[in-house]
Amino acid sequence: MNRNLKLLIVDDSAFIRKILTNIFSADEDFIKIDTAQNGKSALELVAKNDYDVITLDVEMPILNGIETLKKIMEMKKTPVVMLSSLTTEGADITLDALEYGAVDFIAKPQNIFTVQGERLANEIKDKVKAAARVNVMSYMRHQNATLDRITSNEVETKKQTLFQKTASGDIVKKIIAIGTSTGGPRALHEVIPSIKGNINAPVLIVQHMPKGFTKSLAERLDSFSSLSVKEAEDGELLKNGVAYVAPGGLQMKITSVDKDKFKINLENSAPVNGHKPSVDAMMESVSQSKVDEVVAVIMTGMGGDGANGLAKLKDVKRAVTIAEDESTCVVFGMPKVAIQTGKVDKVLPLREISREINKIMGV
Repeated sequence: MNRNLKLLIVDDSAFIRKILTNIFSADEDFIKIDTAQNGKSALELVAKNDYDVITLDVEMPILNGIETLKKIMEMKKTPVVMLSSLTTEGADITLDALEYGAVDFIAKPQNIFTVQGERLANEIKDKVKAAARVNVMSYMRHQNATLDRITSNEVETKKQTLFQKTASGDIVKKIIAIGTSTGGPRALHEVIPSIKGNINAPVLIVQHMPKGFTKSLAERLDSFSSLSVKEAEDGELLKNGVAYVAPGGLQMKITSVDKDKFKINLENSAPVNGHKPSVDAMMESVSQSKVDEVVAVIMTGMGGDGANGLAKLKDVKRAVTIAEDESTCVVFGMPKVAIQTGKVDKVLPLREISREINKIMGV
C-alpha cells in the first residue's frame, strides 16, 4: 500500500487541475497535493520539493510536457504519469514521453466531465499509485540499455528489411501470444526488435492502450524490427513473420478458417478484466483455435489480465509459458498473477525473453 504520498499535478487547464485535486484529496494515501499551470512553474516546485509522483500534461504553453519531463529527469528522477489527448499527435508525443522516462500515461477522455466518474477516477488513482512505487533510477537504466540496443540494431535491421520483412506464408503451425500493460511499450521495444524476422509463426500482441495509440505503437515497433509489425485488421489471415498489435477499443481474437490457417476477428464487445483489448480475450481465443503449439508471454503490467488465458493455453495446447521477472517489470502485477497460477514454465528478465522465443522457434 502507498501511504503519505506527495503529488504534483501539472496542467494548463484550471478545470483539470481542480478535478484531479478533488480525486486525490478524497484519498487518504495522499498527504500533499501541489499544482502547477505550466512546465516552468512545475520545475520551480520540483526544485523545492521531493514529490513521490507527478502527473504531467503533454500539451502546455511556455514549456511543453516533453521538455518539462526531460528537465524533471535531469533534476530528480521522479515517477511521472503523462496526461494525453486522444489524438494521433497526442499518441506520438506520449510514446516519446515513455521513451524519455515517463512511467505511464492517462488518456484524457473527449468528454472531460467523465473524469469525475468513479470508474475513471479509480483508474487514475491506481495508475498514479502504481507509478509512485516505481524506482525511476532502475527504470531509466533498463530504458537506456534498451534504447542503446535498439539504436545499435537499427542500421542492421534496415539493411535486412528487404530480405526479412516478407511474410513467410499463411500456413501457421505455431503462434506467439504476448500480453502487457503498464511499462509495456518499453518492454515491447526490448522484445519485438530482437525476435528474428524469419520466425515460422505470427505474433499476437495485446498492449492495454486506447484507440489511436496502438497504431502509433505498431508503427514504431515496425521501424525497429526485422518482423513486420502492424495494427491488426478485422478478417486478415495470420502470416508467419508478422506481429499484429490489437487495436485499442476492440477485442482481438483469432478463429480457424482451415487447417493451419487462421484469421483475426476484431470485436467491439465488452471489456474483459476491465480492458479492451484484453490479453485473456486474445489468449482464450488461441486456446479454442486449432493451432497446436503456442508460446505465451506475460510482461509488466497492473492487475491480472492474461493469467487465465495463459493457464488455459498451458492446459489445452503444447504451450511454453513465460512471465517477465520482477527485476525488470515496471509493475509486477500481471506476471505475478500469471506465476501464481502455477502454469508458468519460465520466469525471465526482459532481455532474455526474445532470446528464449528465438530458441523455441529454432531461429
